Amino acid sequence: MIELRAITKAFNQGQHNEFWALDGIDLTVEARRVTALTGPSGSGKTTLLTVLGCLARPTSGRVSLKGEDISGLPERFLTEIRRRSFGFVFQQFNLIRGLSALENVMLPAYPLGPEFGALRLRAEALLARLHLAHRREARVEWLSGGEQQRVAIARALINDPEVVIADEPTANLDTALSRQFLAILEELSAEGRTVLLTSHDPLVVESTAVHRVVSMRDGRLVAA
Repeated sequence: MIELRAITKAFNQGQHNEFWALDGIDLTVEARRVTALTGPSGSGKTTLLTVLGCLARPTSGRVSLKGEDISGLPERFLTEIRRRSFGFVFQQFNLIRGLSALENVMLPAYPLGPEFGALRLRAEALLARLHLAHRREARVEWLSGGEQQRVAIARALINDPEVVIADEPTANLDTALSRQFLAILEELSAEGRTVLLTSHDPLVVESTAVHRVVSMRDGRLVAA
């Protein structure tokens, strides 16, 4: 589904503190499977995740999505691809304080112009599915860490994306909540969604919910 060829990514290029986060990555991500990127801090896995999710452009190399080369597309087209094809669960969740759980879930759908009533019903259904219907009107800063993560997952699903991307999704969760996340991961996979995540957590990497583990070190793939 997503294919990377000879991908590099440099930060501060041409300056004294130039740093190459990715160094010649070739990777094919299969559709409808869960792929985990793992490796020590600084290995490049989060940078690779941002390239896979069209959040960052590579310095060189080619990115293809469903057979179409999207490397050279203008930013406005990449933005549209992100909105329609990807859902993101960030490590710190990035929820908007002062807004309710329901309002946070609905937010990414507004640029696509859906009818408000239908959008609200879809958001409420997602929160109910994740056992948060009773907290839908609560401001997100009043929610527990596990509840905030489920709101973030609902928000990631609001535009019905083909691909769900999660950066260190269990980093701030205890074991019980991490297992809850893995159960959700299995549900997403069963629906036929493609899931990409990064993780240091053996509970995640060794889980049967994960179909493939890609190890990284120093900006390169160790095993794929």
